[in-house]
Amino acid sequence: MAAAVIFAVTLLVSLLGLWALPWIIEQNLFRPFWFLPRRQYWTAISNGFIHADLGHLLFNALTYWFFAFPLQRVIGSAGFLGLYFIGLLASNTGTYFKHRRDADYACLGASGAILAVLFASIVYFPRQSIMIMPIPLPIPAPLFAIGYLAYSFYAARAQRGRINHDAHFYGALAGLAFVAITDPSAWERASSMVFG
Repeated sequence: MAAAVIFAVTLLVSLLGLWALPWIIEQNLFRPFWFLPRRQYWTAISNGFIHADLGHLLFNALTYWFFAFPLQRVIGSAGFLGLYFIGLLASNTGTYFKHRRDADYACLGASGAILAVLFASIVYFPRQSIMIMPIPLPIPAPLFAIGYLAYSFYAARAQRGRINHDAHFYGALAGLAFVAITDPSAWERASSMVFG
């Protein structure tokens, strides 16, 4: 139930912001520089329910659709809510410390929370494969996880493009840490399935 509610609210709020009420996006951008001085505390959560454009929303929605619902069946609605919002807060915490002195920086999107879901899902389903277009071959989930973290760390240091790679990196780490704390046996099962 929790995964469906998050999915529906994100779609609704994002589409309203993109097509009908642009003030929704403007009022909910996460701006690290102004976060404390203007007391924009809500934006640490609300920015995860808005998206920059339809492509951004579609990519996040598809990733969420494929990984969130199977994961929720394993960890339950309460666990899923905890994971999702911890991922969102972790990604914005990393962004805050990196950009807190940049008055012009602002970000939005659910990528950090969705990466927390994706990486938690990899722990629970380590034998799954992930397809990345345009690569026509399935990539084993653990290999993808290592590669993605390495790329996000590099891209964040190199400031590649306008993508908030720090949010991806910290969201992914939050997902892995969440499972390690709440269900360490899942890590043991994943290790035995991958290396056993």
